[in-house]
Amino acid sequence: MKTKAVIENGFKETKIGLIPEDWQVKGFKDCIDKERISRDIKIPQGKYRKTGSYPIIDQGANFIAGYTDDKSKLYSGCLPVIVFGDHTRIFKFVDFSFSLGADGTKLIQPKDFLNPKYFYYYLCSLTVESKGYNRHYKYLKEKFIAFPEKPEQQKITFVLSKIQQAIEQQDRIIETTRELKKSLMNKLFTEGLHGEEQKETEIGLMPKSWDTISIQDCCEVVTGGTPRTVVREYYKEGSVRWMKSGDINTKPIYEVKNRITQLGLENSNARLMPEGTVVIALSGRGKTRGTTSVLMVDCTCSQSVAGMIPNPEKIDSFYLHYYMAYNYDKIRNITGDKDRSGLNLGLVRQIKIAKPKSTVEQKEIADAILSIDKKIWQAESKKQTLQDLFKTMLNQLMTGKIRVKDFDFEVKENV
Repeated sequence: MKTKAVIENGFKETKIGLIPEDWQVKGFKDCIDKERISRDIKIPQGKYRKTGSYPIIDQGANFIAGYTDDKSKLYSGCLPVIVFGDHTRIFKFVDFSFSLGADGTKLIQPKDFLNPKYFYYYLCSLTVESKGYNRHYKYLKEKFIAFPEKPEQQKITFVLSKIQQAIEQQDRIIETTRELKKSLMNKLFTEGLHGEEQKETEIGLMPKSWDTISIQDCCEVVTGGTPRTVVREYYKEGSVRWMKSGDINTKPIYEVKNRITQLGLENSNARLMPEGTVVIALSGRGKTRGTTSVLMVDCTCSQSVAGMIPNPEKIDSFYLHYYMAYNYDKIRNITGDKDRSGLNLGLVRQIKIAKPKSTVEQKEIADAILSIDKKIWQAESKKQTLQDLFKTMLNQLMTGKIRVKDFDFEVKENV
């Protein structure tokens, strides 16, 4: 009775579940035109260039992986085409001349009853479970594709494309604003606010009136610890914030997910750091090590984090954070003697920074950079909202839960 009621409401039961009554379902293999690609045109990663006449599309996360000037390597088949990462499970819709990366790429061309971009979006909506660094195309071939008549496919594509364009616009804003921030930081930390004469120092150019000071001379440097995990009383219903290196992501820290109890704090090397402490990741995967942020709440930490508690008469918290962010690459690569690598408390204490004598000027510099950061965070927030909307609409449109066939808007045939 339940199935009958659903069918009467305009849906039908199929091998992939309920879909609108006027939609069709076909196997993946029945939806594509097979196209053989010569191995000769595929370009090994070692031959990618940073610039060139023709973009290279591969299975990586970046849409364009590199460039080449070799015209003989251009893909000569039909466009648009979908590039599938056999290892990464990433889909890319390509409607321009390109060269193909050699490692783990498959080209997919839909048959005429499918709008190419609708097919691309439908593939993006599928779940292809990860099998590690194995090939996944064989699992993709087992999937089924649901689709309406072509005019509705085009309207679905139009809606999703508009959201995607809005996401790309936020990406451009983020990229441009980050470049502005980079230029501003370079100017402020080498020229200051007043355009005064510069001097060359052991840590680089700075305004003549500025000082060079080590972290240990303007901050108390501390680290934390991890209460014994086998003692439940150290963690159960804890109220003390406890952070790890992975909690540091350059933004001011107002909250962390982990907690320990007061008893855990008292029975470990953990130490409560006050608001305004600049924290730095001593270790961590990827780009985590060397990343800094400012605590906006009291917090303790594990031994993978160091806290720099500023002397407010000598250094402003946000100035210190931004100066260290400006020198991220240098700080990240600091090492001790040959028997150890990476950061530790001793190395952090020895880091030297350039600073104006006046904390007022320090705050003015920090505020200027913070205002740029706020624009980046705002764009990132908008992007996340749009990505969530895209994900929801993708699911709703590709299952027919939202229909656009009767919407009164025109779309081009090639959309």
